[in-house]
Amino acid sequence: MASSMGRDGAEPPPPPNVYYFRDAKAAADPVFELGEGRLPLVVDNGSFQCRADWAAAERAPRLLFRNMAARGRGAARSDTQVGNDIGNVELVRWLLKSQFDRNVVVNLDIQEHIFDHIFQHFGIASQSRVEHPVVLTEAPCNPLYSRQLMSELLFECYHVPKVSYGIDNLYSFWRNNKANSTGLIISSGYHCCHILPVLNGRLDACNSKRINLGGSQAASYMQRLLQLKYPGHLPAITLSRVEEILHEHCYIAGDYMEELDLWKLPDFYETNIHRMQLPFNNKLLASTLTVEEKMERRQQQIRRLQELNARRREEKLQLDQERLERLLSIQELLEEGMMDRFKRALLEMNMDSAEELQSYINKLSLVIEQTKHRILQAEVNVEVDVVDTKPDVSDLDQVLNCDQSMDDLEGVNDLEQLFPEYQSDFGKQTNVVQPIGQMFNLAEYHQLHLGSERIRVPEVMFQPSLIGEEQSGIAETIQYVLDRYTKQQQDELVQNVFLTGGNILYPGMKTRMERELLAMRPFRSSFQVALASNPVLDAWFGARDWAIEHIDQAEGWITLADYEEKGGEYLSEHVASNVYVPMNLTKPVLLH
Repeated sequence: MASSMGRDGAEPPPPPNVYYFRDAKAAADPVFELGEGRLPLVVDNGSFQCRADWAAAERAPRLLFRNMAARGRGAARSDTQVGNDIGNVELVRWLLKSQFDRNVVVNLDIQEHIFDHIFQHFGIASQSRVEHPVVLTEAPCNPLYSRQLMSELLFECYHVPKVSYGIDNLYSFWRNNKANSTGLIISSGYHCCHILPVLNGRLDACNSKRINLGGSQAASYMQRLLQLKYPGHLPAITLSRVEEILHEHCYIAGDYMEELDLWKLPDFYETNIHRMQLPFNNKLLASTLTVEEKMERRQQQIRRLQELNARRREEKLQLDQERLERLLSIQELLEEGMMDRFKRALLEMNMDSAEELQSYINKLSLVIEQTKHRILQAEVNVEVDVVDTKPDVSDLDQVLNCDQSMDDLEGVNDLEQLFPEYQSDFGKQTNVVQPIGQMFNLAEYHQLHLGSERIRVPEVMFQPSLIGEEQSGIAETIQYVLDRYTKQQQDELVQNVFLTGGNILYPGMKTRMERELLAMRPFRSSFQVALASNPVLDAWFGARDWAIEHIDQAEGWITLADYEEKGGEYLSEHVASNVYVPMNLTKPVLLH
């Protein structure tokens, strides 16, 4: 959009609702002191962010980093960058690797890098032995094979004394509710959403459901929308900036269709639109070159062009001299009577007779003399203000199929053909050139206008069909889970609908959930929706509280003896853990 300045030359006020990208760069994590005694190390191994600290910590975990690693192909293991060691994620986006497939750990090589990073930053020499218990979060209904690989890594690689596995969502629920509570957990993270019913403080795994939609799918959807809307700014619409838009500028609509109708109204649009300012070069906005400055700039460009032409003439002269030497060597074969070699050489040069050879030698000699004359003339007349108008293209070059790219700028009659912005009639110009910013506002051109995208993208959690996913949304999945219980159990579950997870932080999420429950529950029935006190960190705080209370108890801990006796898939259940289902292997039937 164009903008103009006032008559007094003052810049117009910026449009409302303009926001600037922070483009925050990660700072390397510090190394902390080793904890006293054998304190448990609490690790919330989230698919988006990893959080770790000692169980004795009274504040938020000190180590928070993006759960990913970057290592170039063929690079040494020691060159792997983890989490905040990656200053600018976008520079190595194509090298990033995660240990997760959706929210299940499958890549143990990357997980080992993550553990090394954690242990080293807490002063633990992981190369020998980690003599601290570990409390680790895992996915709901985590596959036995995934837990087996994780236990194998912790016990056999790091030699931890004992480990405890728990579900991050249940840790958050346990921290915000009293023990033996009944409720329905609605959790939304980076890769998945989970609907987890809890009866009397224990997870009902058989009726738990997962939706394969989360923050990563929303980020991809937002990036596609903006890149299609602004194809000219495609490289600037990075995933990091898209995630910043999601976290700070999107919200959940109470009634999606009603909200879309509001966005059609001009007044509502102008009031609620968010304009995201992309970085741009503002030098053109302040361009006020005088006539003298523009003429000096023109003279500099003329000199650079003269130097370029002189260099190309010298290169062309050297090439023509080499060609002439080749032709003269062929003529010497004729003079020495070597007719067979002479005829073969003529065929290679695509010539028919000695007369044609002599003609080419004469033409090339003339071209060489003319080129030498031009070079000498250019050295003498260093004050020339125009480019030589006589072309340097030779007919011989066309015959010999030689490259003419060196002569592309020859034959230019006037510099104004190369520099149209400079006109010869400078007398008509004023002393000050009008700034480009008065004719075209570059700042507004480098803006992303977020209108209905602010609600369209988060809506995929409730309507996955918006991005072509054949899945049920959160509301339909809640109804499906509730239908599997008796009426009395449903009434108990909906009295404590608990929202947790980083993807729950959209403004309006609680209001939307209350609206969805009001639509699906019977007339005049009651329900309660509660939001975690800290949807992002409550999982770590809950795991920390559990570790402090159960540090000296056997419940919930897997020791090395348990691992060796019962296998890597073994799980010691506790209030925030998965349900342990032993692996039943069918024994072969022996035929007699």
